[in-house]
Amino acid sequence: MNTNKNPTKAITELKLSVNARQVLAARYLQRDGEGQLSETPEQLFSRVADAVAAAEVLLNNDSGFTHWRDVFHRMLTSLEFLPNSPTLMNAGTTVGQLSACFVLPVTDTKEDISDTVKQITPIQRTGGGTGFAFSHLRPRGEVVAATEEVASSPVSFMKIFDQLTETIKQGGRRRGANMGVLRVDHPDILEFIAAKRDQHLLQNFNLSVGVTDSFMAALRQDHPFPLHHPVTGHVVDTLPARKIFDEMVESAWQTGDPGLLFLDAINRANPTPQLGVIEATNPCGEVPLLPYESCNLGSINLPRMLDHQNGSTTMDWVKLAITVHHTVRFLDNVIEVNHYPVPPIADISRANRKLGLGVMGFAEALIRLGLAYDSPEAVVFAERLMGFISEEARQASESLAVERGMFANWIGSACAARGERVRNATRTAIAPAGTIGIIADTTPSIEPLFALAYRRVNVLDGQTLLEVNPLFGDWLKQHGVGAEGLLSQIERSGHLSNLPGVPAEARRLFVTALEISPEQHLQIQAAFQRHTDNSVSKTINLPHNATRKDVAHIFQRAHELNLKGVTVYRYGSKTSQVLKLGAEENPAPLDYARHCEPEECRI
Repeated sequence: MNTNKNPTKAITELKLSVNARQVLAARYLQRDGEGQLSETPEQLFSRVADAVAAAEVLLNNDSGFTHWRDVFHRMLTSLEFLPNSPTLMNAGTTVGQLSACFVLPVTDTKEDISDTVKQITPIQRTGGGTGFAFSHLRPRGEVVAATEEVASSPVSFMKIFDQLTETIKQGGRRRGANMGVLRVDHPDILEFIAAKRDQHLLQNFNLSVGVTDSFMAALRQDHPFPLHHPVTGHVVDTLPARKIFDEMVESAWQTGDPGLLFLDAINRANPTPQLGVIEATNPCGEVPLLPYESCNLGSINLPRMLDHQNGSTTMDWVKLAITVHHTVRFLDNVIEVNHYPVPPIADISRANRKLGLGVMGFAEALIRLGLAYDSPEAVVFAERLMGFISEEARQASESLAVERGMFANWIGSACAARGERVRNATRTAIAPAGTIGIIADTTPSIEPLFALAYRRVNVLDGQTLLEVNPLFGDWLKQHGVGAEGLLSQIERSGHLSNLPGVPAEARRLFVTALEISPEQHLQIQAAFQRHTDNSVSKTINLPHNATRKDVAHIFQRAHELNLKGVTVYRYGSKTSQVLKLGAEENPAPLDYARHCEPEECRI
């Protein structure tokens, strides 16, 4: 389709919420040598647009620089699209590191582990999150013949990485986030599963067990499961599959960790199988990556893709298609102008050119369209929406391939096998989009409303942001419902449950995370996953009284639905979280997507 048409008029005024300006000032705007702000939000978006459009010159399209700079600037200032945080922080600066996601190798030698430790620092200092597969490390207690040293467990090395992350303030503005993955057949799997039951340990890590189809089959058949030596491959022990699974359930029920990564599902979708097997993901799980790969993420603001005419609201599919084409070009440009932290990352990132285009504001868009998040219609819409975005992103990448060439590792790739002559090995991913969601003043990613009023705790160096969802107030005014008393009650409780005088339609539309069944959460995630090249970061939120049996059922259903990963979070199961219901409630809070600080987890 023709993507040269501008879908909206030029934006002359940047409209940002108070919370958005607070977040930008605390995390994104440039500062001078004395620590004083030296940039406005308007200048930030100009800086990013200029830097990303500079790729046009690098790719021999000098005449296109001005046009694409203006297109990118309009997308950013209209808040129709925002890239991941490192791009907003670093584009057009001397730092220049623009990627959010990295996976680094962890192999079974001290020298290689030392190299990995050295590579963590430049990544996290410039805003990147790191993922690691610890599955190649030999089990605890084994004597290493060459040195007669006794091997420590993968968890002990994770503690070293965690301590390093604790000392690094990303870009001077945010702490690092890590993903630690261990295969389910590793001899130290039980220690790994229980590692975060002490909630003072590994606070800079999300944990995921790398689950295989063979393990899930052994679980269904109630069979013993073999544990393999990671170096020799020999079976060194067996455990009942049920015991391993029950331990995963127990830890997830207690703390939210570990999540599950379904490694076979991930590798069935591996776009470059000729380069190796994928064993790990970025910190929130939405991008499975090979060692040294990185990924650049961005999210389309869905409420800005809606058309409001004659009292009705519909999706503007033409505008959405144009936006997808423009954002794919934006993200491909980021790969070109990026300053990669170490040479191996630069090499494979440019050779595969993976993108992670996703969405934010899904819950808000549903409300504006009159669809309830917990309805079958929401699942149908999710399927149609992501299918449309995926197809347009593929077409955009094919157009870029004609103009700029296919990605270097195309031969032997899954794309080549399908006959897709594309510029990018992957195009789509669903990232958490929490912080950029604040900037865009919309709901994060594809998550439901957390609450109608809540507090974000410790998001800005100890500050607390009170957020009252404006959608509900707007809806009440639009439908002529008295709002004063009702809004004050919602500010205290955060939701509509048990509040008198609430219209049935409001209860239907403004359902919140803990009121939605786990099955519906899973169905929404599955609908997006079916049309997403990478993966989907989403949390299956559970009330505090959810049982271990509930968690077990979710883990099994996630595998049945062919998800690439699953994370559960039981309300109040951690002593320190980011979001708290209501303005006055004093419970243990709940987090949307995993449970690190939102600036770190949510891209």
